[in-house]
Amino acid sequence: MKKNTMGAIVALIAASAACWPAARAQEARYLAGNCANCHGTDGHSAAGGGMSALAGMPRAYFLEQLAAFRSGARPATIMHQLVRGYTDEQLARLAEFFERQPK
Repeated sequence: MKKNTMGAIVALIAASAACWPAARAQEARYLAGNCANCHGTDGHSAAGGGMSALAGMPRAYFLEQLAAFRSGARPATIMHQLVRGYTDEQLARLAEFFERQPK
């Protein structure tokens, strides 16, 4: 392989790695958009709305609650169905996203 080609490949890999955190954050924001209908934009529930605020919720607690919905241990009207539509990795990204949102 030519030296110029190898340099271009290394530069492409470095650029891709640098973009990964931004792409991961964008995916989390996209996934969180589905939560906005009930839990408000960026997890800020409307006052008196009766829905849990997700913004600032600790990651471990968030994942614990989603696992309870998924297993049926925590009763719900719709959450037990919604949570089953996400992979464990997607739920982890949602947990990270909401934990980072200011309360």
